[in-house]
Amino acid sequence: MPYFNFDLVIGDDFRSQGGMILEGTEIAIDKADSLASELCVVRPELRSTGCAVRVTDGDSNELYRTPIDPIRPWLRSSWRA
Repeated sequence: MPYFNFDLVIGDDFRSQGGMILEGTEIAIDKADSLASELCVVRPELRSTGCAVRVTDGDSNELYRTPIDPIRPWLRSSWRA
């Protein structure tokens, strides 16, 4: 099973939030989304600052990035139009 790292991205700075062995990339993406949601609540100062959570593999290749303060669903559909 692959090992994934999770980082808090603040500007050009990457702060490790830990890592774990997971079954696959989709589960790592779900974990990153959950971590971003939790950080949005416990670290409100990170909202609207462009901060994100990223997932990297064991070779430090970035696989996924999600913002701490995501675009609201009702804005997302009009933004894509």
